[in-house]
Amino acid sequence: MSVVERVISVHYRHQLHFTDRVFARENPVLPSVLLGDKGSSAPVQGNANRVKVLLVLEEALAAARPELPGQIEACFEAHADRLHLVRPPVRVHGGEAVKNDWSRVEEVLELVHQFHIDRHNYLVVVGGGALLDMVGLAAATAHRGIRLVRIPTTTLAQDDSGVGVKNGVNAFGKKNFIGTFAPPYAVINDFDLLATLPDRDKRAGYVEAVKVACIRDREFFERLERDATALAAFEPEAMKHLIRRSAELHLNHIADGGDPFEMGSARPLDFGHWAAHKLEQMSGYRLRHGEAVAIGIALDVLYSVRQGLLAAPAAERILGLLERLGFTLFDPELRTVAASGQYGVLEGLEEFREHLGGELTITLLNDIGRGVEVHTMDQNEVCRALDDLEARHRARVRPSPVAS
Repeated sequence: MSVVERVISVHYRHQLHFTDRVFARENPVLPSVLLGDKGSSAPVQGNANRVKVLLVLEEALAAARPELPGQIEACFEAHADRLHLVRPPVRVHGGEAVKNDWSRVEEVLELVHQFHIDRHNYLVVVGGGALLDMVGLAAATAHRGIRLVRIPTTTLAQDDSGVGVKNGVNAFGKKNFIGTFAPPYAVINDFDLLATLPDRDKRAGYVEAVKVACIRDREFFERLERDATALAAFEPEAMKHLIRRSAELHLNHIADGGDPFEMGSARPLDFGHWAAHKLEQMSGYRLRHGEAVAIGIALDVLYSVRQGLLAAPAAERILGLLERLGFTLFDPELRTVAASGQYGVLEGLEEFREHLGGELTITLLNDIGRGVEVHTMDQNEVCRALDDLEARHRARVRPSPVAS
């Protein structure tokens, strides 16, 4: 018996652009991305040779900015000699619900089929992380992969998920059970698109910046501490720095971390996420992803202290920063008891392991800016860390005694 074995290396180019008013007629970023190596070449001959673009737009953004669909069409009209927007923007509701409905993926695939979008054309998605995930799955499976351009419209998507290489939808009550690894052709972050976000959604993305600073970049963490007041007030320059540096750190990990498609067991960028994913499900997605991650980080920080990995003053700095940014670090859902008789959130550990397969690998901290991987979690100690978190929360919200 003989074996023929080869190592196959595949190289991807991952572009991350930062701009404002991406759909302004005079802004060259989007046309230059879509035309690629065609660049500023002469107009193509005939409509059939123009680059075709199918664009999906989040309904909530279109409703908040009614002028936007027209701006998008005008942008493409300005480049109609080389770019062809095959139909007006397809408006789709976003939020976690779009990842719970497989028919939404089928709708996008049907449009790809109807307008003959092939591997040399583009599917462009403008919206928050959930919509990017769903449309990304359609793009990764149509014709075994067509070019996807993401234009994230939430803080969380711009500084984390929109930069990543994952696509997926939920199934069987589990997040991202059906999905792919497929790097987008390009990501374009337009800070102007965040302007109409509610404060809750602007804040939600901050937690992913805190996360990546905690495990990768102490200097960035210290900058976040200095900027905390400005960030809590949503001052643009502080937000722009947070988004850019967080996105850069996430992209650096994907490019240089050695395991972009998670073939191993480590998931360092999911620090705090094992509990967060379960809390989102248990709350019926009342808790937004960023809010759940803040709680998950707090729980793992306190567990790191109990395990002797992290000094208590460092833990206090992390929890204090999250609170200064406006996050609540405890939710009653943490105390929900499952049918097994244990806290439901603890089931997130096995679900986290199962999603990746192999050995359980959890990222904890042994200092700010330095993560450490562990392969077991003492559930009794996790419960004690939960007690610590609730006690800290109650102490913070307890009314001050009134002087007599």
